[in-house]
Amino acid sequence: MSTAILTGQPVPGSSIEGDLRSLGFEVRIASGTADAETLLAEVPCADRVALVDARFVGHPHALRLGLTDPRFPLAAVPGAVTAQASGRQELTRALARERSAEAAVLIDSLPDRVLTALTDDGATVHRPELGTLVAEVPADPQARNEARQSVAAVDDEAVRLKSAVKARDGFFTTFCVSPYSRYLARWCARRGLTPNQVTTASLLTALIAAACAATGTRGGFAAAGVLLIASFVLDCTDGQLARYSLQYSTLGAWLDATFDRAKEYAYYAGLALGAARGGDDVWALALGAMVLQTCRHVVDFSFNEANHDATANTSPTAALSDKLDSVGWTVWVRRMIVLPIGERWAMIALLTAFTTPRITFYALLIGCAFAATYTTAGRVLRSLTRKARRTDRAAQALADLADNGPLARCVARITRVRLGSPLLVAGAGTAVLAVSLFSGVTWAPVAGALVYAITAGQALYRPLKGALDWLVPPLFRAAEYGTVLVLAVKAEVNGALPAAFGLVAAVAYHHYDTVYRIRGNAGAPPAWLVRTAGGQEGRVLLVTLLAALLTGDAFALALTALAVAVALVVVAESVRFWVASHRAGAPAVHDEGEPA
Repeated sequence: MSTAILTGQPVPGSSIEGDLRSLGFEVRIASGTADAETLLAEVPCADRVALVDARFVGHPHALRLGLTDPRFPLAAVPGAVTAQASGRQELTRALARERSAEAAVLIDSLPDRVLTALTDDGATVHRPELGTLVAEVPADPQARNEARQSVAAVDDEAVRLKSAVKARDGFFTTFCVSPYSRYLARWCARRGLTPNQVTTASLLTALIAAACAATGTRGGFAAAGVLLIASFVLDCTDGQLARYSLQYSTLGAWLDATFDRAKEYAYYAGLALGAARGGDDVWALALGAMVLQTCRHVVDFSFNEANHDATANTSPTAALSDKLDSVGWTVWVRRMIVLPIGERWAMIALLTAFTTPRITFYALLIGCAFAATYTTAGRVLRSLTRKARRTDRAAQALADLADNGPLARCVARITRVRLGSPLLVAGAGTAVLAVSLFSGVTWAPVAGALVYAITAGQALYRPLKGALDWLVPPLFRAAEYGTVLVLAVKAEVNGALPAAFGLVAAVAYHHYDTVYRIRGNAGAPPAWLVRTAGGQEGRVLLVTLLAALLTGDAFALALTALAVAVALVVVAESVRFWVASHRAGAPAVHDEGEPA
């Protein structure tokens, strides 16, 4: 429930009461500060409450932005201030202060005085960017007339549609999808559809596309390409609907991020199945594409978390990037060459429709490899040239992303010798593991995995605060996923690569879920989950043992069983956590970062 307390009597001809009711507020009128305080006390503590000056003149969307966004405990626009349950105490305290100081009024509008009191108390109050939208409290009839003329001069709905589009997006999304998907978002809003429903529709469309690709026919591939683009349009629409109607939620952000990965990787599997029907085995390419794409994302996540709250965050490389951004065309070129989700899916859809799965995967691997090299090199240069001090929070986030299990932690506790910097130790262990995988000796990978487990524990013996320590988590991801890929290829048995694909998909889900928890300030997954899943070094050792002990179909069956077990554990815990967080009223979030 939401309640708006109008301070003062509405001016004749004012639409403020109707505007507030259209936004879902129950309107009550207070004659003064004391009356407003009494009415505020009567509103249930769990409800949103707003103080609005009865003389307010402005666009309905300005009120919507200021009073209904679920992401912020306290928010305000000129003439109006609102609080959710978590900000209620601060609002009540500020209003009480204004009542006691009412004799010395310097600001005519009570909501604006309360906002000043909140600011003086150090409260964090969100003030949305209104742009051309009007929100003010006119002091006299002439000012009221001028404000109304300003309202009439700006198309509220056009501004709302424009703001529904993400401020920073890829070229394909910006110019080929958003010009019409925003209208689809409005259509959905007017029919009461929620972003989560649109997100689910996008997932279903992508799964149908994957099924079409799995038929292995030219018609199936063509249909798959069309449906994949349709799925992406819906994927854009859900975020635009959330921004258009301010329907943000913790559950929605998780569904949007998780389903994006599920759609893409399910489509890879569909392409591989379709190719197999035509006699072409591309499972290794499909798994390689998933490994490369996931490692790219881990690089993004690790770098961003490492520098989320770093101090002195400057470097010549960043300055050069800012200069390039001032040249219009370079912005779009740089956004396209990193192959964000829009460009990537458009390329996959076109190649699926007109070529073969093998060509599609070759192009995807080359494009993603170039993009990964470009972005990682730039971030390495920034890290080496900036003078930044990373916080304990950033170091903990990187340790959580590393996903070390009980074996590595045991090594870290009992080992007395410190081998060197975290990145060098992790790199050495990964190199030993890589050499052992290609040695041709049956038990060499097991020995390599043991060395890797020791170095994984050593790498985290101190906080990851070095300039390049953010590379440790992606290095671990490449080591684990690469081990599964190489051993499945070397098994040379039907079913090993599809089973490996399933295992990497399940483990990648766990790693993505860790990222989304950290982004939502929920911390890492529970310790029991990490122990049960074995940790990344434990899974590496287990897979190498299975490869050494089992051959042929037995190895493929073991990988399948491991994939199912990991998937059941991590997905069940993830769903439980996010649904429980949503029901408990966790703060709403919405990711406006770089396109994935």
